[in-house]
Amino acid sequence: MTEISIKKERPKHLDLRVIKQPLPAIASILHRVSGAGLFLMLPFLIYLLDLSLDSSLGFAMFKAFASHPLVKLLLIGLLWAFLHHFCMGIRILLLDLDMGTDLKPARASAKAVLAISLALTVILGVKLW
Repeated sequence: MTEISIKKERPKHLDLRVIKQPLPAIASILHRVSGAGLFLMLPFLIYLLDLSLDSSLGFAMFKAFASHPLVKLLLIGLLWAFLHHFCMGIRILLLDLDMGTDLKPARASAKAVLAISLALTVILGVKLW
């Protein structure tokens, strides 16, 4: 008996703007982006921590700097990056333990990661603002 092989049409190049990514892929890409953003902003965060712990004058300078609206927006963005990276890291650990690897639970956990990280960002961002 002969097997009939069906040749799939594969894309010649991957244009990420055209390809519709599934939700778990988007969450995974955001996990990488948030990790890179946190890593790149680490010197800025360490500087702010050093400034706030230096002296009472340094703390006053930190408060004045952190009260600027653009700095607050940057800090809220870093807060989202941390919360998304944390929640997605827990999801990945559960996937490594073979929990939620089927299609429906994987999509549900990706939705949960996005919803929880955004909700926590809004809650903590309101306190920060």
